[in-house]
Amino acid sequence: MIRARNRANALRATFEAAGAQLVDPPILQPAETLLDLYGEDIRARAYVTSDALRSEQMLRPDFTVPVVQMHMAQGNEPARYTYAGEVFRCQDNDPDRPSEYLQVGYEVFDRSNPAACDAEVFELVVGLVSHLDVRAVTGDIGILMAAVQGLQTTQSRKDALMRHIWRPRRFRALLDRFSGKGKSVPAREALLAQADPLADVGPFIGKRSPSEIEARLTALREDAAADPISANEIELIDALLHVREMLPFAIERLRDLAVDLPAIGDAVERLQARCDALKERGIDVEQLQFEASYGRTSMEYYDGFVFGFYVNGRADLPALASGGRYDALTHRLGNGMEIPAVGAVIRPDMMIDLEAAQ
Repeated sequence: MIRARNRANALRATFEAAGAQLVDPPILQPAETLLDLYGEDIRARAYVTSDALRSEQMLRPDFTVPVVQMHMAQGNEPARYTYAGEVFRCQDNDPDRPSEYLQVGYEVFDRSNPAACDAEVFELVVGLVSHLDVRAVTGDIGILMAAVQGLQTTQSRKDALMRHIWRPRRFRALLDRFSGKGKSVPAREALLAQADPLADVGPFIGKRSPSEIEARLTALREDAAADPISANEIELIDALLHVREMLPFAIERLRDLAVDLPAIGDAVERLQARCDALKERGIDVEQLQFEASYGRTSMEYYDGFVFGFYVNGRADLPALASGGRYDALTHRLGNGMEIPAVGAVIRPDMMIDLEAAQ
């Protein structure tokens, strides 16, 4: 742990030299305010506690959300922050992984040139991990989001798909259902076949009011009456999700798809701008992997550029470093204000272990 702390301090010093201000969010964070922002995976793995004086608190599962909250409350623009400290996550599925470990990060809040900021963060991480046997994978959640919003279907269906982008199996099941290929739900069909499903039901038990139940029934009826998503659109979404190429070739493939899926056009051009910015910083984009599905099982606050660095030949290990863009998170925590933002985190303990093994 002493060696890990020393390495964390050295990483943090690198980020400070790049212009970042040192911040240190409290270990205890307000769970009621922040926990929903992390997504299903982290919510299930957070350590939550409470006492008689305060509402529910949690041991911080990461730094990004509290840093965004801090910046949106009192930060100046542009701003760069760095931090180093413990984060806490339950590891029920892998008891060999530590539940407490060090995390060092770099966060950029800058509206002047988002593509250049993406490249800045990525290049900094490359410089810190390139001596290790790792590979980089990149993606862009914003392209899939744009594709969903461009579907010729109801807004409620789009909203449902957007909520489940980070849960690939559920997302697939919804696509199948909305296209008419999913399994029927006999209980739902029987319920909707009744003229008045709430007639003679007796006393209401539970938290939902009769008006809430009526609203849900109305939504189900509207969905049942909606036309299915066309087979062509489903094929285009599938083709998008299967894009997996080196970055320049991925852009070519995405541009081809944009001919029939014009909603992704602007997002693809943002990807091209990022590619250009990476090249300007000396990143070999010809050897940079892009996967359109990458990032769909990570933090749910990412809504654009996503990346991770993984140890070659060690699929059992988590990412040594990861990061991405989270513009929408600043809006959710900004009381109506927002600013483009991107960041990255590194595991100093993993760095030490990998260096010892080389």
